[in-house]
Amino acid sequence: MMKNMELLVWASLAVLLITSCNSREQLPKKPNILLICVDDLRPDLKSFGVDHIVSPNMDQLARSGMSFYRHYVNAPSCGPSRYTLLTGQYGRADNYALFHRAENWTKNNKSVAPSMPEWFRTNGYTTVSVGKVSHHPGGRGGKDWNDSSKVEMPNAWDKHLMPASEWMHPRGAMHGLAYGEIRKNAAEMDVFQGGEGNDEIYPDGAVAKEALKQLQELSSSNEKPFFLAVGFLKPHLPFGAPKSYLELYDSIKIPRPEHSQKPVGKTTWHASGEFMKYNRWDKDPNKDETFAEEVRKHYAACISYVDAQIGKVLGELKRTGADKNTIVVLWGDHGWHLGEHAIWGKHSLFEESLRAPLIVHYPGMENANTNTKAIVETVDIFPTLCELTGVETPSFVQGTSFKPILEDSKIPGHPAVAYTNNAMTLRTNTHRFTLHNDGFAELYDHTSKAAESENRAMENPEMVEELKKVLEARLPEKYKLVQ
Repeated sequence: MMKNMELLVWASLAVLLITSCNSREQLPKKPNILLICVDDLRPDLKSFGVDHIVSPNMDQLARSGMSFYRHYVNAPSCGPSRYTLLTGQYGRADNYALFHRAENWTKNNKSVAPSMPEWFRTNGYTTVSVGKVSHHPGGRGGKDWNDSSKVEMPNAWDKHLMPASEWMHPRGAMHGLAYGEIRKNAAEMDVFQGGEGNDEIYPDGAVAKEALKQLQELSSSNEKPFFLAVGFLKPHLPFGAPKSYLELYDSIKIPRPEHSQKPVGKTTWHASGEFMKYNRWDKDPNKDETFAEEVRKHYAACISYVDAQIGKVLGELKRTGADKNTIVVLWGDHGWHLGEHAIWGKHSLFEESLRAPLIVHYPGMENANTNTKAIVETVDIFPTLCELTGVETPSFVQGTSFKPILEDSKIPGHPAVAYTNNAMTLRTNTHRFTLHNDGFAELYDHTSKAAESENRAMENPEMVEELKKVLEARLPEKYKLVQ
């Protein structure tokens, strides 16, 4: 009798153990995150209403998700824009903002608030970065951006990779042209190029190849969810893409911008120094419309080239089956002028520098294949991903989750702020207000055809004062930005 009782007890314990194991196995894993960052990409995609661009893969992602037609970055330059993405906080306006943060992280005994990838890593995610995600591709400093003792984002990534391939090092790949050409003196490097060959003759081919490898490894492990960030370099200057992508535009006429004149009076206009320092064969796109058309076509070719690399990554995500439990975010780090206001580049506080594409897809979303005109900011992405994954939203983030907008595209967003070292700006549904450090104001009416070509601040002093209060409440003293 005693023996039978013992057997019954052991059998009961075995059933409990098996049930417990099965219960653990059935617990749903938190969704993975695939963050795709594209450098210098203005919202020139067919899915954003720009018919002359060939962008089938990003358009397909848009059909499976929601496109934010009025997503604004918080700074019109790579470094500070990526700072807000990766920290969820406003920060310094210079390209070394993340390195300054890393220095503070070291000096202050790691007491700086965690970055977004560090936060997800702490909350059980495997975090991997490939390509240009922070300011330096690969996230390291030093002469050639490969010094592992100088990292932009301490404690953020399990792997932080930048395949330099034949470009030797991350610095070489950043501004690389075909077949390993590295920028030494920009004046001796062509501003655009269409090389003969396949996708791997330019650095983004190597980035895509490494991203596929990492996806395969991450998707084969069921232990932890992954946060994979993939950063592509194009269409950043110089505009280099395989000739086959340039040929897509042989018979396409790219529209000229409506407001192509240099603004009158004080603005954040600049002389396009980044663009003009390259070899342009003594041509100026502001004076030579044929050359301007060539520049626009090469920029478009770069979009189509990077679109093809994104297609490879999304295809591999689906092939592995990980797409069924992965949130995908496609983000442009800022816009780019193609002659609007006689600017060829970013760095201004005009619409063209600050508006960039944002597409979000997550499994089971009910509002797939929709777009919204709700205004959101880059700084909002961190808290949104927390809410979508069920990870706690940290108190230090300064953005606002736009998950409600993903569930109802008609919900309004909020005014967007951006800044340089010399000025800051506020974008509302109807106006752009820019306040310079010396108090000078610009006010543009987006309900008017003139848009950002006529400063109406002088004739609207009450609105100027009202928007000034809103702007300074969002960025007090510019002002108490996170350093």
